[in-house]
Amino acid sequence: MHCQSQPAAATLRSYYKLSWAFLQTRSISKYFSGYAHKGLTSVFQRGTDDMQKPTSMMTPEEKLTQYDSRAQTFVDTQQFDACIEDLVRCVALSRLVYGDGHLKLAQAHVRLAKAYLQFKGWPMQALEHSARASDLLSLGPPSSTSQEDRVHVLTCLLDIYLTQGGSSLLLANLEESASNHLKAERIVGELHQLGGISEEQKMKTEVEISTSLSRVYQQQGQSEEALRQCNRCLELLEVLERPGQACSIYQDMASIEQAQGRADKAIEPLSKAHAIALSQSPRGLDGAHIAHCLALAYSTVAEPLHNETAAHYFEESLRAYRSSLGPQDAVTLNVQDDYCHFLLLTGQQERFVEIQRESLHLKRETFGDLSPEVADTLQLIGGVEMTQGQVKQAHVTMTKCLDIQCILYGPQHKKTRATQNTVDMLAQAPEVAGKQRDRNLKTRPPFCAVLSSYRRAGGNGNIS
Repeated sequence: MHCQSQPAAATLRSYYKLSWAFLQTRSISKYFSGYAHKGLTSVFQRGTDDMQKPTSMMTPEEKLTQYDSRAQTFVDTQQFDACIEDLVRCVALSRLVYGDGHLKLAQAHVRLAKAYLQFKGWPMQALEHSARASDLLSLGPPSSTSQEDRVHVLTCLLDIYLTQGGSSLLLANLEESASNHLKAERIVGELHQLGGISEEQKMKTEVEISTSLSRVYQQQGQSEEALRQCNRCLELLEVLERPGQACSIYQDMASIEQAQGRADKAIEPLSKAHAIALSQSPRGLDGAHIAHCLALAYSTVAEPLHNETAAHYFEESLRAYRSSLGPQDAVTLNVQDDYCHFLLLTGQQERFVEIQRESLHLKRETFGDLSPEVADTLQLIGGVEMTQGQVKQAHVTMTKCLDIQCILYGPQHKKTRATQNTVDMLAQAPEVAGKQRDRNLKTRPPFCAVLSSYRRAGGNGNIS
């Protein structure tokens, strides 16, 4: 689709071909300084210098083809930063070759927007470039446009709406996200009717749209509509014969149920997701994460029979995390803390204290000696020691916790004051107070030393 006449575009291309040698000098910075992409000039120049120049200097069209091809190669090899740099160059070259208002320039902006969203998770940049692409397209192709051109325009619009919908979801702009995804859904049907996409491509895109809509509806509190979108995804994946992709859908369904306080109903989709994850990678992180979720779900359900199952999934998750990440990793230690809370709730205090004491040196290595994680662990251990009647040991443990909290939060913080009150209460216990008196007597100076010091200060040596 062109927004300027063909002769004018041809003239523009001829002009740029003749001036390309000049633009590769320092004046290229001046030429592109007005272009609205930050850092575009430096990236473009760096790519020009990096590429080996042929004997006869390449034209802008040849450069565009080469950068376009190389960007795809970088995607295949997962070199995403390099891919984005080449896509930035493609935007500049597309503007140079085709001029403002051309469909090719809109497509270049859309590719860059999708890369920012998918490879970097940068919604603001993705929105910026998808908005530029949208501005370059009219609201609808003119009636004289051929079917092929109409397919190209609709494909570009589809990518724009999907990118804007995904970016808006990341930014929690839920209404905008839902609106864009519904527009994308309508375009998919029209593209399929025009033969622009195959049946398989249509269903893949519908899975993407329904997945995003389910998350939008979940955040809006529309749990039933969110579950309906999830079930639609499962139906499409079954037709596509891709059961492995259903793992994330089942996890979304479990999250929806848990958000509604229905932990018991979250167990079934989590179990299905767990089975899929283990079939794909028996010791993978996905399986470890889902096992942790299952453990939390079973521990939440108020049925004693589920405690043994919860313990099983906690231990499975910990084994997988320790094997994959190591025992000192923050994720492993957090899962271990969840397991310890479960042990505490089920009356297994001795096992709780044993694990938490063993984790102290790992937490000191990972988080630091003066960290909230170490202070919280000491506080939990001290609390259990108090309930078990180990007052002396509890006083020692809580005092260590207090020292760290004073440094972290200050003496007036509510956490520090609460711990201080506990230490003061423990200090009044006979076994602690007696031990403190004995320590004071051992450190008290001898009577003769006190008397000698008194006399040197000019005091009366007679004691009545």
